[in-house]
Parts: sequence; structure tokens; C-alpha cells
Amino acid sequence: MAPNGVNLHGWLAKDTGQIKSSLLIYFGGNGEEVSGTVVDTPGFKGWSLLTVNYRGYGLSEGVPSEEKLFKDALFIYDSLAGREDIDALKVVAMGRSLGTGVAVYLATERPLKGVILVSPYDSVAGIVKEKYPFVPVNYLLRHPFDSIKLVPSVNVPMLALVATEDKLVPPWRSQRLVDAWGGASELKLVEGKNHATIHSHEVYWESIGEFLEGL
Repeated sequence: MAPNGVNLHGWLAKDTGQIKSSLLIYFGGNGEEVSGTVVDTPGFKGWSLLTVNYRGYGLSEGVPSEEKLFKDALFIYDSLAGREDIDALKVVAMGRSLGTGVAVYLATERPLKGVILVSPYDSVAGIVKEKYPFVPVNYLLRHPFDSIKLVPSVNVPMLALVATEDKLVPPWRSQRLVDAWGGASELKLVEGKNHATIHSHEVYWESIGEFLEGL
């Protein structure tokens, strides 16, 4: 049970080949029901995979907000990293789209081995301002997810996967976040794919597998 007495629902796919396994925690995108992530995931070989639906998603209770998602991420990490069958020194956070902001926040608050960001943004507020330049966004947007302010303090290795045809989060915004990262970082372009189809290219899974193996 998460903070505020809310039940969160998710899946832990254990790697049974290790007594204490490495763990990848996946934070999904906006509107993503994350159960599909545990199916057909060749890039996660050798790692246990944890996917939990945000508040209000799937069978998870409650109403999502930036503050609540951040607190839930800490709760999820603390609950799993303390288990006897998990190696707390080998925990990686992976976020997709909206979830990149959650993964970035977790990296500022807990010791991670690495971070994988899929279609990362510099800030949600910046994206909204670009699309609606005449709207007083600063007053209306309650959940800015301002990752660009957090990443300079994060010094663990990071892989960013960016679709060249992404219109929702333009590649230059992802590049801006990568450039501000405090540690070693790599941006891998996935050619010919967009925000929704980036995972359907073999480069996507190959890059994830190589990054995790390198840790």
C-alpha cells in the first residue's frame, strides 16, 4: 500500500537465474497500462522487471499528480530494493515519455546503477508553452515535470532513446535534457519511428540490452 493508503497494482517478473537479481523499474507513459511491458521484452534479459501502474491507471487506485507519482516512485523503490532477492546496488530506472520525469526524480533521491529514458522531455511546461504560446501556462499547469532542473545533479550513466519522427516530444527537447545530464550520457536516435512506435525498432531493444550489459 502506497502513501495516503492507496493500493498500487503492478507486476514483478523475476529473473530466476540469480539469488540476488538486478532490478529494472519501469515507469510508463501517459495513458499507458504497463502490463504489456512484461511481455516480449528481449532487452531486459538477466534483469528482474518491475512495472507498476500509476494512480488511476489499470487497477491502481487514486488520482495521479506530479507530487503523488514522485512519492510513489520512492515507495516502490524502497519496497523492492530492501528485498533479500534484489541486489540494491544494481537497480535501474526506466521511464517512457511522462515516466521519464518520474525516473529522473527517482535518480535524484535514490542510488541507481543507471537510467534509461525513452522520449525524454526537458519539461512538460515547456512543451505546452510551445504548442499554446498565448495561454498563461504558468498559471494553468499544475504538473510541470521540470526535469531539466533536476538532471545536472544526477551523475549515473544514462541512455536516451529518441524517435526521429517524434512530434509530441521533439528530438531537440530530448537533446537539451541529455546535454544537461550530470553524468555519462548517450542519445540513440531511432530512425523512422515516432512517439508511439519507437519500441517497434530493433535498435530500441538492442540499445537497451547493450546499456544494461555495460552496467
